[in-house]
Amino acid sequence: MATSPCSSSGVSSSSSSGLGADAGLEIRTRSVEQTLVPLVSQITTLINHKDKPKRSDKTLQAIQRVGQAVNLAVGRFVTVGEAIANENHELKEEMSVACIEARRAGETIAQLTDVASLDHPESDSHITIFTDKTGVVKAARLLLSSVTKVLVLADRIVIKQIITSRNKVLATMEQLEKVSSFQEFVQIFSQFGNEMVEFAHLTGDRQNDLKDEKKKARMAASRAVLEKCTMMLLTASKTCLRHPDCESARMNKDGVFHRMRLALEQVIEIVTDSRPNGENEIAPISIYSAIKEFKNKVEGLRENLCFLSKENLSTMLEVILEHTEDFTDSAYTSHEHREHILELTKQAKMELEQLVSVWMQAQNQKTKDLMEDLEVAILKTCQCMNELKREVHSAATSLAADLLKYHTDHMVLKALKITGVEGNLEAVAEYTCKLSEQKEQLVEMCRLLRHVSGTEPLEITCIHAEDTFQVTGPQIISAAETLALHPSSKIAKENLEVFCEAWESQLSDMSMLLREINDVFEGRRGKNATY
Repeated sequence: MATSPCSSSGVSSSSSSGLGADAGLEIRTRSVEQTLVPLVSQITTLINHKDKPKRSDKTLQAIQRVGQAVNLAVGRFVTVGEAIANENHELKEEMSVACIEARRAGETIAQLTDVASLDHPESDSHITIFTDKTGVVKAARLLLSSVTKVLVLADRIVIKQIITSRNKVLATMEQLEKVSSFQEFVQIFSQFGNEMVEFAHLTGDRQNDLKDEKKKARMAASRAVLEKCTMMLLTASKTCLRHPDCESARMNKDGVFHRMRLALEQVIEIVTDSRPNGENEIAPISIYSAIKEFKNKVEGLRENLCFLSKENLSTMLEVILEHTEDFTDSAYTSHEHREHILELTKQAKMELEQLVSVWMQAQNQKTKDLMEDLEVAILKTCQCMNELKREVHSAATSLAADLLKYHTDHMVLKALKITGVEGNLEAVAEYTCKLSEQKEQLVEMCRLLRHVSGTEPLEITCIHAEDTFQVTGPQIISAAETLALHPSSKIAKENLEVFCEAWESQLSDMSMLLREINDVFEGRRGKNATY
């Protein structure tokens, strides 16, 4: 019961019957939704029964059975809710009120559907579903509202469990940061491992239960960071303990702890649907989403010539063209793609000018010829946007394919490992410069891919990949410098291996992400495709 969260589809399916759960109770998880669906279905059956002048015994018995089934289900449901209330005192009052309301509504429905034994169920002497349809609807509304509230309150317990688990992990991380002996570290890390496993299970269940695909993708990204960082934390901390006076080892360890704290914070933001200091998340706009919105507005002119201003449309196009500068200004965009994008941006301005001209005339005089000209202008503007979309997609994906192919041999990482073991500080410095260049290329690749990813979950995955390259690059460099300073250190060598593996793993993930983006573009995946 405590793992049950709530449903918009369950509740919305009741709206056709005039039903609806409390509008203030937003249902964010599939489990609550699925719990409500059968109840809504049964209640809808009762509300929508046909008002025939003659009713067979079979119909009356069926109505009574459904009413009794609803009441029994609510009774069992409320019993669980009351048990949760008794175990969680901070929710006891709210949960008890919701349970009382649900039980009362269930009993009312049972009474109103107690018709099978009556000779004249439509008689005014006995109030039933046939004589008091309004009463049934009111009872049904109260029932759905109170049951939804019980489910949402129960879901708070799940959120509380995740927050408590996060707090335990943070407290143990603080202990790990301060340890000064291997023996103490091993003991605390064992506890930390168990706490991370518990946190992973709780957040994994929550991720699968979330209805919002964007939040689900953000949760997946944060959990991936925590999973990979756990091994990094182990080797980075051991290296620091082995070489306590080594500045690069300390920087390496601090970077891991910082990244884990950020990931833990993001998980809590997603779970509680809040951000620190109440600030709103500002999501970067992609070219794809901006083009989609622009085309929708342009095509809307067919139905209504006055639903937006020409200034609005011009501003929307300006935003799109500003974003194309990410491609035209990039050192990694090919000359051919840059030229094509610049040509299309000029064409887009011209097409919009023509569209606005015809549109303004059509507002004053809606003749057949002008409406035909408007249709042509709409088609040409949308066609230009489609070509621009295709061009930026080609620019981003061809760059990604080339970079991923070029870096598959991991030559720079191999060279860093070899020169580190040799203690060759000069060579390590040379290869760290090359790794920094590679990092800049891959970060730019992720930024351009985000523009053409096609779905919000894939956009989030691109942002996560960009962050991973940004953070892991400097961590590999600090790990390599530590090894070069202590070339005979087995733990320093192992630590560098772990960070290099994380880099290689992210490159491998990028290949899969690129395939997903191409699949969405070619229409082989739906608009909610997730990586």
